[in-house]
Amino acid sequence: MAANLKTSTTTKYRITGVVKDALGRPIKQAAIRLQASNGRVVAHSSSNDAGEFSLSVGARGAYAVVATKEGFKTATEIVTVSTKGAAPLVLAMEAEKEVSLKVAATRLNKARNSLSPDTGGSKYTFSEQAIQQLPQGANTPLNQVILQAPGVAQDSYGQIHVRGDHANLQYRINGVQLPEGITGFGQVLSPRFANSISLLTGVLPAQFGLRTAGIVDIKTKDGLLDNLADVDFYGGQRGTTQPSFEYGGSKGNFSYFVTGQYLGTDRGVEPPTPGPTAIHDTSNQGAGFGYFSYFLNSTMRLSLITGTAINHFQIPANPNQPQVFVLAGVPVYPSAKVRDNQFEQNYFNVLALQGVIGSDFDYQIAPFSRYSAVTFNPDHTGDLIYNGAASRVFRSDWGNGFQIDTAYHGVADHTFRLGGYFDAERAEIDNHESTFKIVGGVPETTPISFVDDLALQTWIYSGYIQDEWKLAEKLTLNYGVRFDLYDGLVRADQASPRVALVYTPFKGTTLHAGYARQMTPPETELVLVSDIKQLEGTTGAPPSKGNGTPTVERDHLFDVGATQEVIPGLNVGIDSYYKKAADLIDEGQFGPALIFETFNYAKGRVWGVEFTSSYTHENIYAYENFAYSVAQGTQVESGQFNFTPAELSYINSHYVFLDHDQTFTNSAGVVYNWHGFAFSIDGIYGSGLRSGFANTGNLPFYVQVDAGISKRVPLPDNRGVLEFRTAIVNLADHTYLVRNGTGVGVFADQYGPRRALYGGIKWELPFTKPAGVQAP
Repeated sequence: MAANLKTSTTTKYRITGVVKDALGRPIKQAAIRLQASNGRVVAHSSSNDAGEFSLSVGARGAYAVVATKEGFKTATEIVTVSTKGAAPLVLAMEAEKEVSLKVAATRLNKARNSLSPDTGGSKYTFSEQAIQQLPQGANTPLNQVILQAPGVAQDSYGQIHVRGDHANLQYRINGVQLPEGITGFGQVLSPRFANSISLLTGVLPAQFGLRTAGIVDIKTKDGLLDNLADVDFYGGQRGTTQPSFEYGGSKGNFSYFVTGQYLGTDRGVEPPTPGPTAIHDTSNQGAGFGYFSYFLNSTMRLSLITGTAINHFQIPANPNQPQVFVLAGVPVYPSAKVRDNQFEQNYFNVLALQGVIGSDFDYQIAPFSRYSAVTFNPDHTGDLIYNGAASRVFRSDWGNGFQIDTAYHGVADHTFRLGGYFDAERAEIDNHESTFKIVGGVPETTPISFVDDLALQTWIYSGYIQDEWKLAEKLTLNYGVRFDLYDGLVRADQASPRVALVYTPFKGTTLHAGYARQMTPPETELVLVSDIKQLEGTTGAPPSKGNGTPTVERDHLFDVGATQEVIPGLNVGIDSYYKKAADLIDEGQFGPALIFETFNYAKGRVWGVEFTSSYTHENIYAYENFAYSVAQGTQVESGQFNFTPAELSYINSHYVFLDHDQTFTNSAGVVYNWHGFAFSIDGIYGSGLRSGFANTGNLPFYVQVDAGISKRVPLPDNRGVLEFRTAIVNLADHTYLVRNGTGVGVFADQYGPRRALYGGIKWELPFTKPAGVQAP
């Protein structure tokens, strides 16, 4: 008995564990105490540098292990000690403030940004505050925001052109390139979810390829760093209704931000009539976006980006047009009764694993998927009578792939970057065409029909390697090479070297110069030779028979520029560029649906100069951008059906202006804050897009000025903030043509917006930003 008693009093049972924070990081020097069931403390310890601790107890039973540390909430775990000892414990301590998570998020955002430098190119950024200070604020369509940047020309149907290229824009969200979708009327992305929007142009680093006229780089709002909730009711003339909401927050390692909006308007597409009221031009558009992030630990997070846009458009009617063809059984059909419609769908998803290893290595791995579809439903009777053809068109494009980017900072004065991109796309093209057969030079009155269902698969493989080398304190060299392989309409590959120098001789002055080899693949939409052959001898036949297969464009791009801070707050810049192109890609339209087809000029040349300036002083901000651009091509070598034989003959022996070329473009704006009111005015000027035979003419110049006033009013008792906004679009009610044409449908004239008054009220809910706090 004595021996047994002695053994029981000397037996020690060990309790071990580890203390971690909410991100899974070990917490050192946490105070650990062991409490018996009666509350008496029977042992003490503390965690080591690895967060580990060990306690000893002399009796079996249930105990409470309590961990405390300044800046963290007390953590408690119950442990049972048996004859076999106790299972290891993990005590998770929650920070009294979310500082640690926010620091980790800021660090990872900085690391993500380092994966995509802009060394050598030109960068124009709209912050969240700059977007809010536009006359319409976050209700401004994305293309209208980008129009305020230098060198951006307006086109109809929401299109924009940068530095003389037809679209050729690449959209990135948090550094991940979105696969291409089918071009339509609607805007897929909204500035509402953007923390910032940047337009990158010029000689770009090697990781930017494929679409290089401009990179629209969007950094999203984050529920952890942008804790907010609001509802916004906006609308006005032209039957405009635009409600929206934003909601973002975080809980533990998880953060979220979601936004959605609806737009209903009676002026959805640029109408063929100059008056403020269009015929059959109603549009209903809905869009949603979500960003979700989870910290796996303090140096790694998993993010999901998801979005959708579903838009329906009526094609405005053009009244008082003469009937061109005769349809049996329909003696009279006024052009004002023509009812064409277009339905568009876009869905995209990106899953990104992003993190840092040590202090020297950053990475992001992001699989993505995007589906887009356009359905054009004609007015069968009206299109046959006025166009000689009625086409029901369905086109879809499904792109899937992944993107990998890495950066290594472990060598002094160098940042090495390596990455790759893969995209597989499948396009479905379904055409149901009705037209009149021509017999003896006279169209019949009973239509015939064709069906053409096609599929096209494309594959893109890209990789790059580059080095950002700080040659001296004031001189940086970024050089690298990318390789692209395109396998689709044709099979082509190219190694594209890039080199750029940035020199800051003294404070406030930056000089840059660079060269880039580029390869741009054609769009996946294509009209095959068989399509055109079916239409021979009908009223739906195109002007010419030629339809060579589009091929990749290959460029040499040179860019030189400088920026200068003249006085504190006043910055000016100049940038010049020249592009020499082989197989220059442009786009034309075949059929009444707004679906563009790719074609090539054998040779192309594009050059221009951009001037920028901005001034900030106390409560005033002003900017002015001016650009001169020339874009020309010669010898049409694919998609010849877009041109008449006479035009083809002329273009084969002359350089002609591209139809989207605009010689002079200007944007300007002023924002003034006074006693809580924000007054804003901005405007765009264009010398007019090209028109006429072989684009030898151009439309008249135009000016559009918009203005707005907003006021934030904190509600009493911390009930949130109300923001009131009034905006006027086209303040001077200037009537102007964006495009000119004839007939009905999308072939007709397209006029810019007439003067319209809008207003809105936004309620920032009280459980987010404190009352009176301005948006960052």
